[in-house]
Amino acid sequence: MTPRESILTALRHETPSGLVPHIELEYQLTAEEFGMEAVRGHHLEGKSAAAADDLLKRNADLWVRVAERFRWSAITGTHWLPLDAQCRCLELIRERAGDTYMLTAFLDPTYSIPAGEHMMDHVIYLTDHAEEAKEQSRQAVASQLGAARALRDAGAEIVFMCADYCFNTGPFLSPSMFAEFVTPILTEFVDGLHELGMWTVKHTDGDIMPILDQLVASGTDAIHSIDPMAGVDIREVRRRCGSDVTLFGNVDCSYLQEAREELIRESTLYALEYGGVDRGSYVLASSNCIFRGVPQRSYDVMLQIREEYGYPGCRRPMDGLEPPKPMGQR
Repeated sequence: MTPRESILTALRHETPSGLVPHIELEYQLTAEEFGMEAVRGHHLEGKSAAAADDLLKRNADLWVRVAERFRWSAITGTHWLPLDAQCRCLELIRERAGDTYMLTAFLDPTYSIPAGEHMMDHVIYLTDHAEEAKEQSRQAVASQLGAARALRDAGAEIVFMCADYCFNTGPFLSPSMFAEFVTPILTEFVDGLHELGMWTVKHTDGDIMPILDQLVASGTDAIHSIDPMAGVDIREVRRRCGSDVTLFGNVDCSYLQEAREELIRESTLYALEYGGVDRGSYVLASSNCIFRGVPQRSYDVMLQIREEYGYPGCRRPMDGLEPPKPMGQR
């Protein structure tokens, strides 16, 4: 089973036959570990067409190397580029790797948590101009589906929708406001992506439990993060969702950043056991991404646990492992 076949099996709510699929939303240590900074839009500014294409070729080579080293099931990293450059890079990756890995895109037309200085204005806007706000979201859906079509044609098969909705204490919008302003738009976008033949993953950090049912009802194929720093227990999420939604997560990023190796080990085992390697519909990932500041050694510990215990039917040492506690209670 290839890495791509493995994650496809998980997205179909089945159990892959080998090692549990794995992906990271972002991997930001390429300069330190691979000697090259991942190409972003600003790197292409002022470059000739030939020079820009050379950078994109090097970028494609880089992400294939990352996927090979860490045994990813899908390749991320191209979303930092403008749309045309993303499409070109996806084509280059496909030329180099064939169908070994699933290729990804990042799009989301829904309202996320606004920057702190805009929070009050945003809520007032939604309250006082509700129909205008909804129409703005519907226009964003149409625009981003156009981008999705171009990315699909370039090779992307799965869309990560990364608007954040929640703090560690719960969603920014109340469940009733979320149902009015976000869920219908998310559902429309998911339906549109499915019509394009693409898979969908809804990412959000924070405590999703008050809106979990709405996320599932949107029809998304998967949910990413399952944030343990907000006290979200992947075991409880699995209990509530069954195998109807694939879960991506949820190794605690705070442990990865702090290089707390025993806690990384425990968090990875808990995610594997209750995410559910054995029942399928599961993809191992950190609870956010491998960002700058995470020691590579921490990520290696997580991956080693995957190699040892990431197979269906594997007996995992679970004695003493407890559900996650919110950051303020640790």
